[in-house]
Amino acid sequence: MDEHNEKEPFYEDTGGQTAPAKPQPRKSPQKPTPQMLPPWRVILHNDDINDIEQVVDTVYRLTPLNKQDAESRTMEAHSTGAAMLLVTHQERAELYIEQFASCKLTVTAESDT
Repeated sequence: MDEHNEKEPFYEDTGGQTAPAKPQPRKSPQKPTPQMLPPWRVILHNDDINDIEQVVDTVYRLTPLNKQDAESRTMEAHSTGAAMLLVTHQERAELYIEQFASCKLTVTAESDT
């Protein structure tokens, strides 16, 4: 007859070797920490073609700026030649360039680093 207790695991005599270790719980893989993307400045340039009100409306429509900030940045670009609209990541900055170009406005982007 087999004399081992059925509630305890059965380990054979391994001649002095240690019994198998208890299984360790699995650790979930470490999730990488999100990295901030490098900042890019989106800059509105003045032109002599577009009406100021049209520029304000376009800046307001295409960016997260409120109406007052859109007016302020448009007037800055009008008086100094350029105004920084916002800072974002490169891919989004490039999208702004395309969107403003489709409205016949000149916007550029440059690395903020």
